[in-house]
Amino acid sequence: MNLRIGLMIFGPFFFSVNIKAQNLDVDILKTINKKETTFKNKYLELCASSVTVMSVGTPVTTLAIGLIRHDKKLQKDALYMFGGYLTSAIITQGTKKVLDRNRPFEEYSFIIKRDDESGGMSFPSGHTSAAFNTAASLCFRYPEWYVIAPSCLYAVSVGWARMYQGVHYPSDVLAGALVGAGSAFLSYKIQKWHDRKVAKRNKSSHQTVSL
Repeated sequence: MNLRIGLMIFGPFFFSVNIKAQNLDVDILKTINKKETTFKNKYLELCASSVTVMSVGTPVTTLAIGLIRHDKKLQKDALYMFGGYLTSAIITQGTKKVLDRNRPFEEYSFIIKRDDESGGMSFPSGHTSAAFNTAASLCFRYPEWYVIAPSCLYAVSVGWARMYQGVHYPSDVLAGALVGAGSAFLSYKIQKWHDRKVAKRNKSSHQTVSL
């Protein structure tokens, strides 16, 4: 009885909030999507199409450099970065299947489609998730301005591209960014925890040998 009364009282409120949020989502997307230029077409298409290469290529390149230089830290960085990418991809694809949200161009005729996506699931944005995961992984491990600036610019450009191309809503992009950056942060923290554990074990072993 109490649940029924609660639904009667608060149901219309939550429904109204949901409608307003959805309308805002569409309004923002429409503003981004309709302003077309040749530069944006080429630049944003380049950003979006390079996501897989960048996401896989970054840890692979880091691993290769680590092997060439015999740098154990770079090798570990590469493995954990790739682990973060896999975590991000699994969460993203799993959420897509559960929520099964259609893409904007499928729902609204005024949305201009500038990508070869034939359909699929919209929430969250996989491209954005991967791009923010790569950017955050680099920023956490190599916090220098010349790493942070281009990494963040690239990730934001990918998210903007997916809205400009008409294949994702702003909420898709925001969720993708959170999943990607969150997965990178989790991977980074696990790596730091493991490094501390190994260092503590090595210190304990050294003290035992000294005794």
